[in-house]
Amino acid sequence: MAPLYLILATIAISIFLYSLLSRPARRLPPGPRPWPLVGNLPHLGPMPHHSIAALARAHGPLLGLRLGLVDVVVAASASVAAQFLKAHDANFSSRPPNSGAKHIAYNYQDMVFAPYGPRWRMLRKISAVHLFSGKALDDYRHVRQEEVAILTRALARAGSAPANLAQLLNVCTVNALGRVMLGRRVFGDGSGVGDPKADEFKSMVVEVMVLAGVFNIGDFVPALEWLDLQGVAAKMKRLHKRFDAFLTAIVEEHRAKMGNAGSKHNDLLSTLILLQDVADEEGGKLTDTEIKALLLNMFTAGTDTSSSTTEWAIAELIRHPKILAQVQEEIDSVVGRDRLVTELDLPRLTYLQAVIKETFRLHPSTPLSLPRIAAESCEINGYHIPKGATLLVNVWAIARDPDAWAEPLVFRPERFLPGGEKPNVDVRGNDFEVIPFGAGRRVCAGMSLGLRMVQFMTATLAHAFDWELANGLMAENLNMDEAYGLTLQRSEPLLVHPKPRLASHVYKASS
Repeated sequence: MAPLYLILATIAISIFLYSLLSRPARRLPPGPRPWPLVGNLPHLGPMPHHSIAALARAHGPLLGLRLGLVDVVVAASASVAAQFLKAHDANFSSRPPNSGAKHIAYNYQDMVFAPYGPRWRMLRKISAVHLFSGKALDDYRHVRQEEVAILTRALARAGSAPANLAQLLNVCTVNALGRVMLGRRVFGDGSGVGDPKADEFKSMVVEVMVLAGVFNIGDFVPALEWLDLQGVAAKMKRLHKRFDAFLTAIVEEHRAKMGNAGSKHNDLLSTLILLQDVADEEGGKLTDTEIKALLLNMFTAGTDTSSSTTEWAIAELIRHPKILAQVQEEIDSVVGRDRLVTELDLPRLTYLQAVIKETFRLHPSTPLSLPRIAAESCEINGYHIPKGATLLVNVWAIARDPDAWAEPLVFRPERFLPGGEKPNVDVRGNDFEVIPFGAGRRVCAGMSLGLRMVQFMTATLAHAFDWELANGLMAENLNMDEAYGLTLQRSEPLLVHPKPRLASHVYKASS
């Protein structure tokens, strides 16, 4: 039998020759010269959104890459992103094959990675109607307000020990969503103190985002997938088992409770279980696997993104005390100091909303959009985009484009106020200069909830506390480095000493 290295060499040469012979002769978007076999994968580095932004500056905002055998196009400006996500949105509505969807997201049976079609539309409709509609958000406003009040009381009791804001925010968002989805808190007893299970869950979510953000060689050179050269697939399979055990227990426990006579269930999971007996006109009946896949989407993408963005917002406010003071002055004038902010106050907090937009601009929760695939070949800006090409939108680079923004690296909320450079920009996918939730058909399903949670949590924390950094760290020395993954985490958690600034009764539980 031939040695393994000869087999691998033969495979590599065959793939390289095939890739050369199969490349179309038509004009592709410009990009760096690819290496044999692996293409431009070595160009990506440890922070792909940074590396790809640098490549786009050298080659143009419509960037062409060859990752293994896969043609990849990158949109790195607002105008190019609009071409893909607006003018050609229908052609880029599905996802390319990838190991994360296969090994973690129940083999594409979730809503985030499901192929565009009847099953995806069914899952999207269920989520839109029962969880993310305006009525659903208003119906559960009290839940979010109660959980944020619990977070506030926990921070007020922090004492001399530094508070890990990332952990506390994550517990708050998971429990707020859990009460809507499951009818109960997922972690803790409602006191807001730490829970080892919550810490473990947070680490699992972060691991999902890190693994899903890896450019896995097996996704781009299918002949090498079985080797799992980076060990990514094995880690994904192990993580999936942990998540599946967690979600299976939730579903089985919930189904058992629903069987109890006289019990009332108005939560999303009960609705999903009841919908299993009703066939959707287009998508058929909901399966147990699809229910768990939906829960997985909600408990990962629906929680960590909001808590991480809020953590970035507070970090920026700590670094910019004059901006924090202006936020506090605005909220004091609207709310006073005798109660906490409510969601109904948010529309009147114009400067606070500008702060949130600026946070989304500099720290988008998903720096590189989830990939899409070209259903058919098309032409963009005079370049040929071949059928099967993968599309990436560099959301991070677009929001820092010096051609679109004055001093793009400066945290300046005033740019979104009347008289500023972009006073009417909408972050919901209508203005492509800032698209933290994506745009088009595959725009983030939970956008309305995510935007509301980030605004509400940031407003409450800015209003209720003054902030000091742990260990005597000065604000100007705060580490603002990123840790790359599918979502944009801080490389170091924000450790703080919150100092209550409202009337003392505000921090006490209501009887």
